[in-house]
Amino acid sequence: MTAPFRIELDNAALVGERREGTGAPLVLIHGFGGSRHDWQPLISAMPADIPLITYDQRGFGDSSGEAGVPFSHAEDLLALLDRLQIDRIDLCGLSMGGATALHFALNWPDRVRKLVLISPAMVGWSWTSEWIERWKKIGRAARAGDMKTARVLWWEHPLFDPTRASPAADMLRESIAGFHGRQWVQDDQRPELPDIDRLTDLAVPTLLLTGGLDTEDFRLIADVIAGAGQDVARIDHADAGHLLNLEIPGKIAGDIASFLST
Repeated sequence: MTAPFRIELDNAALVGERREGTGAPLVLIHGFGGSRHDWQPLISAMPADIPLITYDQRGFGDSSGEAGVPFSHAEDLLALLDRLQIDRIDLCGLSMGGATALHFALNWPDRVRKLVLISPAMVGWSWTSEWIERWKKIGRAARAGDMKTARVLWWEHPLFDPTRASPAADMLRESIAGFHGRQWVQDDQRPELPDIDRLTDLAVPTLLLTGGLDTEDFRLIADVIAGAGQDVARIDHADAGHLLNLEIPGKIAGDIASFLST
């Protein structure tokens, strides 16, 4: 049975759902511009007895945050777990949500039993010039008040080439259409030191799921995590791209369920 929740924080509110079960709950953290609903294809393919928590990160989906107030997504997750009175979790993050999950596991490893990273980003990552130029172009359109163009540019981003060519294209289009785009105008995340400098401290058992067709930045991030982490198992799906949760949900559901059960 799934129960909705709303957690009130200072200057923010986090909205999500919790499914009860046996053992540590699996917390799923969505990517940039998305919401907790992006996990539905994966959840549908996962064993029904795995306890789950999905939520919208601050400023995305149904969650809110006061503009101009610096914050940390990882600290928000810590507050959410404390409010729900959960001591230890299995943690899964996609893309930007992967950066949140990795940062959380590095800061509070005692709160994480197992970590799953799907096409993860990384806090403090130095992006390639190509990525930065595309990001700036989207930001310029958004700051000019032209969110329609910003969304089109995001939809056309090479990051999503494999997803647009897959049966999940419509779900991606719907997710982007529902994104308000405020983070393209101003992102209030507090600056952090790069996590790449402390990856050798990553001792939590980690499953790293990647797509062979993902972009250069994300492929490199995955290579670094796989090489530096102390206990990282990588599964690279050669014919998939960035959004494995939409492109091959059944395959990665099996990967995740097998990893959590050992």
